[in-house]
Amino acid sequence: MGHGVRADARHFRMRHPAAGVCASCLRRIRRMIDATLDAAIARRLAALLAPPRNRQWPLRIDGTVAGLIAPERAARLARFDAVFVVAADEVAFAPSLDSSEARSEALARVTRTLATEGALSPWRDERYAVGPALDAPPWFLLERAAARYFGIHSWAVHGNGLVADGSELRIWFARRSPTKAIDPDMLDSLVGGGVPAGFRLRDAFVKEAWEEAGLPDAVARAAKPVGTLPIVRDTDGGLFRESIVVYDIALNRDDIPANQDGEAVEHRCVPLSEAARLIALTEGADQVTPEASLVVLDALVRHGAVDPEGAAARVLRSMRATPSVTRY
Repeated sequence: MGHGVRADARHFRMRHPAAGVCASCLRRIRRMIDATLDAAIARRLAALLAPPRNRQWPLRIDGTVAGLIAPERAARLARFDAVFVVAADEVAFAPSLDSSEARSEALARVTRTLATEGALSPWRDERYAVGPALDAPPWFLLERAAARYFGIHSWAVHGNGLVADGSELRIWFARRSPTKAIDPDMLDSLVGGGVPAGFRLRDAFVKEAWEEAGLPDAVARAAKPVGTLPIVRDTDGGLFRESIVVYDIALNRDDIPANQDGEAVEHRCVPLSEAARLIALTEGADQVTPEASLVVLDALVRHGAVDPEGAAARVLRSMRATPSVTRY
């Protein structure tokens, strides 16, 4: 497999099944990146993924924080007085909205209005379940385009497509379509997407693996879960709070991903050293999304390409120590 193999095929090609990521296939890479590149990765990710410094107003349900909203956005919600009670430094639902169904219906009307006014990212027509835990009954369902406006905590799945090529380990990137609502035309994980309401993590991963890379069900279900990465950062659209569940996908040298839903326009397979260079880029056409950069960095540390005691790995550890609910 040549350096920087690229693919834009419409059909996933698999010569033989890959059973899983095993220690003998995905051996640790003894040659780590140099300290200069390590420091560049650390600087970029520390800047991109820094928690917000500004105060956020909590959206509470029965005293529990369900979202975190910037004061100017909270003030905008005050006009929806049949839905929200906006007091000093916090937001709550109107007492009459005392069920998940009632809150979800009211939020559907509010988010449609906000979208019409241009306050949200492009409409996704997909809802997140917002609740005290992933598998708990939701407090409400919320259109995905409004997730950052309300600062709700969401879940996502990402997959590292890993290929053992002789003594070298490689990783696949996907390039996001230029029409994507968020981070258009940037490099991304081979598989990555939010977990919609009604989906379990593994089922969401299998769905995304097929849509984004054409991976067969058996390959996606054999992927190994390797951990969760929490993200809390400010964006132009509001507060982004997400837990990314990461999987390693064992692929063979002849396996060629193929996008199925139009959301990826290129796939690229590179050595881990090149992956490190890509996630350090701060300009140019090959920048990697912040979330995928963190996911790839985690893979580089786990597979021995990045010093676990270096600057980049310290940024990774600090992200894991970031609370899921930021200060308010």
